[in-house]
Amino acid sequence: MKKTTNIFWISLIIGVFFVLWGVVTPDNLIRVMTTVQSYLLDRFGWFYEYTATFFLIFSLLLAFSRFGNIKLGKQDEKPEFSTPSWFAMLFGAGMGIGLLFYGVSEPISHYANPPFGKSQTTESAKIGLQYTYLHWGFHAWAIYAVVALALAYYKFRKNSPGLMSATLYPLLGNKVNGPIGYIVDIVSVFATVFGVAASLGLGAAQINSGLHYLLGLPINFKVQLIIIIITTFLFITSAATGVSKGIKYLSNINMILAVILFLSILFIGPSQYLIELFTTTFGAYLQNLPSMGLRFAPFNSQHNQWVKDWTIFYWAWWISWTPFVGTFIARVSKGRTVREFIIGVLIVPSLVCSLWFGVMGGTGIYYDFIKGLDVAKQSLETSLFFVLQQMPFGGLLSVLSVILIMIFFVTSADSATFVLGMQTTNGSLNPPFLVTFTWGIILAAVSAILLWTGGLVGMQAAIIVSALPLAIILLFMCYGLVKSFRQEYSTIKEKKQYQNSVKTPKQKTS
Repeated sequence: MKKTTNIFWISLIIGVFFVLWGVVTPDNLIRVMTTVQSYLLDRFGWFYEYTATFFLIFSLLLAFSRFGNIKLGKQDEKPEFSTPSWFAMLFGAGMGIGLLFYGVSEPISHYANPPFGKSQTTESAKIGLQYTYLHWGFHAWAIYAVVALALAYYKFRKNSPGLMSATLYPLLGNKVNGPIGYIVDIVSVFATVFGVAASLGLGAAQINSGLHYLLGLPINFKVQLIIIIITTFLFITSAATGVSKGIKYLSNINMILAVILFLSILFIGPSQYLIELFTTTFGAYLQNLPSMGLRFAPFNSQHNQWVKDWTIFYWAWWISWTPFVGTFIARVSKGRTVREFIIGVLIVPSLVCSLWFGVMGGTGIYYDFIKGLDVAKQSLETSLFFVLQQMPFGGLLSVLSVILIMIFFVTSADSATFVLGMQTTNGSLNPPFLVTFTWGIILAAVSAILLWTGGLVGMQAAIIVSALPLAIILLFMCYGLVKSFRQEYSTIKEKKQYQNSVKTPKQKTS
């Protein structure tokens, strides 16, 4: 592995140590991580909320500022991928499994246990969808957009390595090539590992639930481990083919299947009800976006805990995913302008995610609130399949959902192994197969460890812990990006002034 760096070996040693820790003393691992998680949430919960809101404001200001016409690449370069393929890859990497896992379960969970007010009422149904839009909407994609923008700008405009440390060059200079840069990249690697491993764990649990409904398989860790092993083989094979082949084709297939499932539920289900519910709740989300994004409940400990368990967890999750998703989005966004990039990454996916949750979650609420079925008592893993079984062609839709979850699993994981390979081979756009293979094994092992030791609780703990230092790095990255944009804008302005001042003799006499 000639292209490997010290970052690869250091990160690999730490990753192996974590896996061995989970195997040898799983109780100690989960106890330590949950203790640290509780401390961070109690002391720094506000920091996650402020950071997420800052990224949203920052991205919008950049999009509509004088910097919007700066190109992510050379001035004459055109986008490498078509817009439909670009959007498909954004979804495949950016949200993936979570759309299926939480599509029904999160709105129903908020409906049954709302952030405030009485449960299982008309008001809690509306609030449940509004907060789901919040968690998967503009804030989430703004976090991705800012990091991906910085990585794409420095990689394709400045010819820097596609590393998180490279985005701090305007602040640190050549120090990014030393110990400080190593720390930044290692933090980014492990935020990626924990963030993606959590998603893979959710995917394995939900595939298990789907197979339970379809085939009667038991829901337990052994079945989930077998699922992880099989899908690991699939995503490593896909990652070996590169972005332009396996990942691109699977992402396009994913998008087609997701659209089929979405439209099927919309038109087979209570269409008029879903459209009216989405319109009402999405309008309320836009109206209350600032207050929802900065909401705490300091006078009610139960409501305040809800914010920590859901909203802050999501902000930490998206932050932990930024090295992975940011690197991947940057990789497929060469040739787009800053304005086109931010609008594409921020606005369109947020609207589509909201539509998705409006239809999926709205269907779950319909069957519970209107039809009287106890959807709210289902677990997070089983609620989707419980709802599908109540619908016409429920078995067929369940099969489609399992296939879609598996492909989402593969696209998220193979994108992650590709990105981890980039991060640990000095930003190589074609990391060696042995490197991506190694990270695929580490991802699968960490995912299995988190499922075995603590399930969703263990995953949340890993995400919260890894996201805090990374969030601090991202804030410095934003400052450096603005500094670079100002320098470039000044250079472009001076060049234009010089070109206008230098006229040919013919122009002077005219």
